[in-house]
Amino acid sequence: MGFRDAQTQLCSAQAFSADAVSENTYDSGAAGNDITEGEPLAVVITPTVAAKVSGGTETYQFDVIQDDDAALGSPSIIVSRVIAGADLTVGSRHVIPIPPGAKTLRYLGLNFDGSNTPTVTVDAFIVPLSMAGGGKNYADGFSIT
Repeated sequence: MGFRDAQTQLCSAQAFSADAVSENTYDSGAAGNDITEGEPLAVVITPTVAAKVSGGTETYQFDVIQDDDAALGSPSIIVSRVIAGADLTVGSRHVIPIPPGAKTLRYLGLNFDGSNTPTVTVDAFIVPLSMAGGGKNYADGFSIT
């Protein structure tokens, strides 16, 4: 991922094994502050522990949510994405674009909605869409002894 800003981090190695919201929220300052104007944004999810796929019936749905309450107690869904458990491997990157103009409430977060005993641990950040893409790590070609 292009960069990571602690202020936009929604999850830090957060383990999900039941329906839950992100451990962090993004505070846009006020309901009218539409952070989706200008450069498009996205939520990028990166598993730090791969998803459980033992039964093959597990479902993994991630929702970008908003609420007028920082605890995300009664959120509304902005956009959802279902990701196959087999695709939630360590280090894989899953981008959920936030539609322009969709944010109308003060706080943004991430909701996990799973069924049939899903388990996955993820990092998640809000980033500019242009910085959410690829990037590949290559060996340095040297070793430190």
